[in-house]
Order: sequence, then C-alpha cells, then structure tokens
Amino acid sequence: METVFEIIAEPNRRAILSLLASSQQSVGDIVRQLHMSQPTVSKHLRVLREAGFVESTVDAQRRVYRLRPEPLQEVDTWLAPFRQFWSAHVDALERHLDHMD
Repeated sequence: METVFEIIAEPNRRAILSLLASSQQSVGDIVRQLHMSQPTVSKHLRVLREAGFVESTVDAQRRVYRLRPEPLQEVDTWLAPFRQFWSAHVDALERHLDHMD
C-alpha cells in the first residue's frame, strides 16, 4: 500500500484531486477537463478510491466521484510546523504591498 505522500506525489492524481475539490465529477468529466485517456483516469481513480481519497456513487449509467478530505489531514498535520515560515513570508509580502500603495 502506498503512503499518502506517494499517492499525492503523482501529478495526474493531484490534478484529479484538485478537480474534485471544487465539485463531484464523472469519469467522463475528468477525462474531458484533464485531456487524459479514460483508462488512465480510471487507473488513478482506483488508486485514489482504494486509499480513501475519493468515493463514488452510481448515477444512472455513470460513476460520479467526490473528494474525501480525511486522508489529506495526514498531510495537513505534517505541514503544520512549516506554516510559521510561510506565514512570516506572506506577512512580509503584505506589509511590502501595503507600503507600495
């Protein structure tokens, strides 16, 4: 079984997760928006589903996928100590931009 980090390291999977973050999507919707083949999308969705990142429901004759955010909490927890560095830089940028006005 791949770790959360190994799963999200794959660029196509991240693209799929980004799409699903805004709304649920069918396989066909994902194929069209990401310009990927259907077998490729299905392969990545299977990995994401088995890892718990997405879940699917059947709507008529299509399968619709939606994001499950719980697995991303592991990434969020790991990133927490690093936020102080980003916050300081963003705050400095904000102060700089304020002085430019």
